[in-house]
Amino acid sequence: MTDTTTTNEPTRSRAVFSTEDFALLKVAVADYLQKIQDTPESLKYGNLYHRLGRLG
Repeated sequence: MTDTTTTNEPTRSRAVFSTEDFALLKVAVADYLQKIQDTPESLKYGNLYHRLGRLG
């Protein structure tokens, strides 16, 4: 008779981005923001830039 324990807990997922990635993404978004600054789309990228700044 073997003693096995089965858990129904999901395995922990791995992070997709590293901390360094957020800094790189912020620089890329800032550069893109300068190129599209007079378009309606720039507001969405401005918000993304702000959120990335809060992460790292």
